[in-house]
Formats: sequence, C-alpha cells, structure tokens
Amino acid sequence: MGIESENRLMEEYKYPALFYDRAKLVNNVRILSSKCGEHGIDIAGIIKATNGAAATAEDFVAGGAKLIGSSRLEQLARAKAAGIRVPLLMIRVPMLSEVSEMLNIADISLNSEPVVLEAINEAALKRGITHKVILMADLGDLREGFFDMEELIETAVKVENEMPGLVLAGVGTNLGCYGSVMPTEDKMSALAELAEHVESEIGRELEYVSGGATSSLLGVYNGYMPGKINMLRLGAGPIIGPLEDVRVCYNLEAMDELDTPFSLEAEVIELKVKASYPQGRLGVDAAGKKRKYFDRGMRRRALLAMGRADYGDIDNLIPDRKGVELVGASGDHTIIDVEDIDGNIKIGDIVTFRLKYDALLNLSASENVKKYEI
Repeated sequence: MGIESENRLMEEYKYPALFYDRAKLVNNVRILSSKCGEHGIDIAGIIKATNGAAATAEDFVAGGAKLIGSSRLEQLARAKAAGIRVPLLMIRVPMLSEVSEMLNIADISLNSEPVVLEAINEAALKRGITHKVILMADLGDLREGFFDMEELIETAVKVENEMPGLVLAGVGTNLGCYGSVMPTEDKMSALAELAEHVESEIGRELEYVSGGATSSLLGVYNGYMPGKINMLRLGAGPIIGPLEDVRVCYNLEAMDELDTPFSLEAEVIELKVKASYPQGRLGVDAAGKKRKYFDRGMRRRALLAMGRADYGDIDNLIPDRKGVELVGASGDHTIIDVEDIDGNIKIGDIVTFRLKYDALLNLSASENVKKYEI
C-alpha cells in the first residue's frame, strides 16, 4: 500500500478502513517458521489481534504455523468453522464457567489452577474424551502460571497419574506481557530445566515446551534458545512486523526483514489553520484526563473521521506520510498537524497509518471500521 490512496474513487471504500495484505502475513510467517525451524521450534499462530479472523488463521497455516491459538474461545470457534485442521490452542487460562465450551472447541489449553484442571478432567471423562494441557510456569513476569515450581511439578505428576481425562502435553511460560521481563538466556534455561524435571518425574518426554510469545524470538535470533524449547506462541511479530515494540526495545534488527500486513486509512473531514494551544480555562478532556499542550503558534490542522473509540491510544498509530504529526484525539476525531507535509492535502483525502499491536487489537474488533483484504 502506498503512502496515501488519493487515486481511489470515493465509492470504492468506506472509511475508516483497515486493510489486510494477506500475502505479507503469509510471507512473515514463512520467514519466522523457517528461522524457528532451524532450532526445532514450531510456531503457534496467535489470531487474537485480528479478532480471530478466519483469514488470519488460514494465512498462519499457509505460512507454516503448526497450531492456531487465541485467548478467546469464540475466535477459535471461527477458525474451527473455517476448516482449520491444525490443533487449536486456548492461550488464556480457562474460566471454570467455560470448561464445557472449551472442550467443544480447543484441542489444547494453557493451565495454572488445579481446581480448573480437575473440572476439565471431570468434564472430559463424562464425554469419553481426553484434553491436552500445558502447565504454565510464572518465571517472574507475574501474570499467569505456577510461581512455586514444586507445586507445578506435583500438579504435573497428578495430571499424569490421576486425571485420565487429561493428557499432560507440556509446560510453558509467558514473559514480557505484564511485568516487562525479558526472555533472557537464564529464563529460557530455567524453563528447559523445569521441563526436564517434569519429564524425569513422569517418565516420558513432553510434547511441548512452550517458550513464550514474540518477545522470545530474542532467544532464537541471538542463538541462546535451549534445544528443549520446541514451541513459541507468535502473534505480534508476524502480524505487526518490524514496528512491534519488541523490535524497538530489544534492538532486534532481524525483525526488519518482516513486512507490515495491516494499515489504517482515514478521511480528512476538516482542514483549517488554528491555534496550537487551547483558548480558555483548561480542565480535563473527554476521557477525564488532564493533558499538556504546547504553544507552537498558528498551525494547519486536519481532522480525521476516526478516534479513540476505534483504535484506542493515539500513540499506537504511525503516520505513513512525511510531515504528518499526530496531535491528539477524542472518541470520534483524530487531530493531525499538516503544516509541514510534502505536497497538498484537501478535504476528502485519505491519510494512511501503520499500526502497533494494541491499535490493531482495537480496530479489528470495531464495528465502525471497515475491513478489506487486498
């Protein structure tokens, strides 16, 4: 997609619009599948950023993903209905209230609570089926997982020997999503050692040792991922590409070989020269927050017909056009400074943005944003 879409006829698309280049996602997954494959690691393609769009699941599989995962059962249900044949992975610890539904949809689930494991076991036995579980270890990021590794090992033994409705498929961890803890070599080694300890206790090898999400590509690209780890749960890396914060924070230049499959386009609805500092006594904005403003004099500004209700935080948008500056937003309007852009801009023109992960998460679920595949 180009910087702007001025040559498109107005009747071709409705705005704001989210565009999805499927070939770019397939290629991103192929690149990451190949790189991970060199280390014996399979990819679970995580589709929650696109609200579980069936096309995203299909493209992950086409690129080489061996599993499809999401934190929402309704999204996995869409993948199942679309005919996705790889195992479906529930990546949020299940609620007790959704155990029965989960067994209808997911083949594997991540777990950290013995009472939930018991409920899954009982429900599976009543149906005459088995369900695979991966026990999660909290290695310091402080989201889900057993914090006491002895408790995890004891639970693993119990699942293996006392819960015939369950199959202990593996162990895993999550890093970087809450506590900003990096997937350093010592963290990955700790997970590998934990897996070996569990295997020693149950007397067999585990099918999966799941080493985290996109941030764990750091261990793949830097060559320190233990051979024991054989699965990563990737969503942000292939879906967002080199703009994802993991590339910025960890200076992972290898991410630059990826492309950006998604872009956002919005229409200019007002174009005027205005003061850059609000005029009058200041209170709070529409979100109830006090904001800081900077007086840059009179500036040419444009209003776009989209707002925080569509994409969330304005900081998660990246303008494609040189000279466009994001100023602020309310629920339904986005303000951009166009004083220093190259060329002309007029009412009805379309401005394009690249997206960070959270913006796509919001946009894909918004009923007010049109979605187009290209």
